[in-house]
Amino acid sequence: MKNLITILMLMLIPFAGKADVADDVAAAIRTGKASEVSKYFADNVDLKVLEQENIYAKAQAELILADFFNRHPVKAFTIVHKSVPKNDSQFAIGTLETTNGKYRVHYLMKTITGKTSVTQFRIENSDEE
Repeated sequence: MKNLITILMLMLIPFAGKADVADDVAAAIRTGKASEVSKYFADNVDLKVLEQENIYAKAQAELILADFFNRHPVKAFTIVHKSVPKNDSQFAIGTLETTNGKYRVHYLMKTITGKTSVTQFRIENSDEE
């Protein structure tokens, strides 16, 4: 029995220290710095910030996000729902509270060749009043 427990523990050790990229992205959003958030962007990202939507290169997506954060300083960000990683993808949905109101944030992450990156990032008006 001890051998079985030891084997199971050794199998779980690689997962114990594995960082959750969804939480890392959330922490970056809380800083209100586009440069921190864009560290997690793929080379091209499907970006929607309010009414502006397109597929942008990482650098251009960072500029659009920086403009949003400049106009809407972050007060808080809370993850409302986070999926379990499946088929090399995961998503998170959260509420972004800014000085100008609340917004719904959704981001999709995909793991390609061992690196997890945000491939879709959306900031939309919240249904909350």
